[in-house]
Amino acid sequence: MGANEQGADATHGRWLTIPRTLCFVLNGDDVLLMKRAANRRVFPNQYNGVGGHIERDEDPWSSAKREILEETGLQVRDLSLCAIYNIDAGQATGIFLLVFTCYSDSREVQSDTREGTLHWVPRDTVHQLDLVEDLPHILPRILDRGDTQPPLYVHASYDQDDQLLMRFAEA
Repeated sequence: MGANEQGADATHGRWLTIPRTLCFVLNGDDVLLMKRAANRRVFPNQYNGVGGHIERDEDPWSSAKREILEETGLQVRDLSLCAIYNIDAGQATGIFLLVFTCYSDSREVQSDTREGTLHWVPRDTVHQLDLVEDLPHILPRILDRGDTQPPLYVHASYDQDDQLLMRFAEA
């Protein structure tokens, strides 16, 4: 099968998504979170993992490793896919989000403060932070899942009052 037979041009009437990664770096009982800068368009002043767009020439695993290195300066190990999201924010294009966890033996981060500031946060105090709205629902599930469990399958959307709705599929 050649490139023209993949059907990638069959976009008419289809809902399209932007592929992204989100990564949670762990060290002991702490998780590395970024407090997004106040001037950022997406999630200003809120805590989230690190990550970004998957580039055209890379696979999701390589994208996650690249984003972690770019945003934290950390070399990590045991990168594992733990959740797959389909996010419908009511626009013509949605987000396809692949969520990873990994481990770092170092806590010395190097960040570009234009994106935000990095913080090692004890797992038992994460809920006290101003988190991106889906994290209170997903982060405990991610951090408590075993290494042999399949990824979580998530659909996120918004109701008529712009309130987050999340559905978790059973694998």
